[in-house]
Amino acid sequence: MSDDYTPIGCDVYSELELHIMHRDRLRTAWRDVEGNLHQEVLLPKDLQTRQGAEYLQAETHTGEALELRLDRILRIAPMDG
Repeated sequence: MSDDYTPIGCDVYSELELHIMHRDRLRTAWRDVEGNLHQEVLLPKDLQTRQGAEYLQAETHTGEALELRLDRILRIAPMDG
């Protein structure tokens, strides 16, 4: 995959901020740096910007910390109920 960051839309960023504030668990699909597809339920914790790219800090159901570059996230959807 390319290392060039592609900024995400402000609406998606705002949606992520709301999910963090509400502590919503999200069904999340993303591609890692090698292009492998991952799908997991994550608890979003924070958003960070560094070196010209934006990242989601999240936690898996087992408590593992993950950092996802926002332009590699393919899909997010809140868990029902």
